[in-house]
Amino acid sequence: MAPTKELIGASTRLLLLSVLAREANYGYAIIRAINKEGEGLFVWQEGTVYPILHKLEKEELVRTQWQEADTGRKRKYYYITATGRGALATGTEDWAGFHKLITALGDRSHG
Repeated sequence: MAPTKELIGASTRLLLLSVLAREANYGYAIIRAINKEGEGLFVWQEGTVYPILHKLEKEELVRTQWQEADTGRKRKYYYITATGRGALATGTEDWAGFHKLITALGDRSHG
């Protein structure tokens, strides 16, 4: 069963911050990483990710830097900031709490 748009939307920030906590990267590579890790659960397009990356930058959760790729082309790389790492830790903790609650309630409804 595929997740709803609402669930994906609610998790987008955390997913992006999680990828950037591993390593800085440019937009298309971030999309590829999330789609690969998602193993078909959902597929993100550029139109989904770039507006959120820009919002994360405005909120100072990520910073950007233009870098030249091996091809000579310039790419905008996104780096998670210390504030972003704090937001990721808090958000991950919140998601874990919700997961625990949903699992507990789900278990009770079947038993």
